Amino acid sequence: MNAPFPQITPVEPKIAHPDRLFIGGAWVTAHSGRMIEQVSPDTEEVVSAVAEADEADMDAAVAAARHAFDHGPWPRMQPGERLAVMKKMAAILHARVGETARAWSMQMGGLASFSGIMQGGSNATFDGIIAMAEGFDWVEKRPTVGAAVGLVAYEPVGVVAAIAPWNGPYGIMLNKVAYALAAGCCIIMKPSPETPLEAYIIAEAAQSAGVPAGVVNLVTGHREASDHLVCNPGVDKVSFTGSTVAGKRIAQVCGERIARCTLELGGKSAAIVLDDFPIPIAAKIFAGTICMMSGQVCAMLSRVLVSRVRHDELAAAIAAEMAQVKIGHSDDPTTQLGPVAMKRQLERIESYIAEGKSTARLVHGGARPAHLPKGYFIEPTLFANVDNASRIAQEEIFGPVLALIPYEDEADAIRIANDSSFGLNGSVLTQDVDAAYRIARAVRTGAVGQNGLRMDFGLPFGGFKQSGLGREGGIEGLLGYTELKTILLDGMPSAL
Repeated sequence: MNAPFPQITPVEPKIAHPDRLFIGGAWVTAHSGRMIEQVSPDTEEVVSAVAEADEADMDAAVAAARHAFDHGPWPRMQPGERLAVMKKMAAILHARVGETARAWSMQMGGLASFSGIMQGGSNATFDGIIAMAEGFDWVEKRPTVGAAVGLVAYEPVGVVAAIAPWNGPYGIMLNKVAYALAAGCCIIMKPSPETPLEAYIIAEAAQSAGVPAGVVNLVTGHREASDHLVCNPGVDKVSFTGSTVAGKRIAQVCGERIARCTLELGGKSAAIVLDDFPIPIAAKIFAGTICMMSGQVCAMLSRVLVSRVRHDELAAAIAAEMAQVKIGHSDDPTTQLGPVAMKRQLERIESYIAEGKSTARLVHGGARPAHLPKGYFIEPTLFANVDNASRIAQEEIFGPVLALIPYEDEADAIRIANDSSFGLNGSVLTQDVDAAYRIARAVRTGAVGQNGLRMDFGLPFGGFKQSGLGREGGIEGLLGYTELKTILLDGMPSAL
């Protein structure tokens, strides 16, 4: 996950209207009159509060987006005109990167030392989507036997409800906004109630850049209001990143009216360690990776498959590496493992650890660090001799908990990797590129990287099985916000 983004100096987010919602180009008072508080996972103290949207606000946002799409200029602009506005928006977001970095730490405990990769990388992805859209052929001439000229036009899918999770709130939401705007869609941002500040910054940037009224909207609410948004027939597409449970509900709702949806859901990704790969290097990779964002990454390599003859050696090596991990507050530049995002998440992780103790061997961790009595901290945890049928191997824990699973041979490793309801990510640790490619093709998952957790959001990202539907990233991400229209003509139109 190393990336060439500089260290960012965090600064306090300056949200102009935290007590309002952004609907129809204006900052409006929430119908409920209530506020949602955000709690620091470092200190357990309230650090911010934003307006709470209810069902009436969701309907108002859909109505505004619907009007902007059906009657406004944005979908009817030339692509270059839209992209020019997006470039202004990008410049504003680059200038506010310190604010998004600080927002990430104060709301969910993201390490300040990692914010250059997270927030700088998100802005770079936004720039990349603009550049890709500039080179995209929005109307293609295709061979046809049905007319003199056959054209295929890529048109915006319509009104998009974009629902982002709390772990990577800025990058995930910005990615959805970028594709939607480039395609000519109108969008309703619904961030997680735990991490809404970044979406406020995106909305402010859109307004300052001159995005027309109703094209970008922001509503911050809890689950019931979010479900109401998804159920609104004025929404043409739902773009959701989050749990598989919520994704199933969204798929059901969208299926009833044949609405489009992109679902990026959970994972329980396997890393297969081949016998040619050095144990000390593998141990450093896994101990470091599971601490990234406190293990709260959908694509996390949370299952490690190693040959039975090397199992105990790798277990001891990972435990030794975990023992060196510095656990601390997110704003400490020397911290390697910060808190998990919220109290309920900590309690969830602890329940899985308790279950794991009865089915596997706890090699390291499993407790709250004694020197941090306040905050939502948990030690990096390693279980060995894990049965792949157990809950700690089959269910997404979303924390710094690693399951080490022995295999007999390559075929057995592939079988174990595929024995999962998920299929989001994976890795093969080997110095043999041919072996890495062979195993990557055999594993039923949306992405596979050699020798560690590797991700590139300029390429398609998404999952097999219950890890989701559709893809984000790359040209495939843009296509998910378009509808195809075939046009058969007697000649080439002058507009092309």
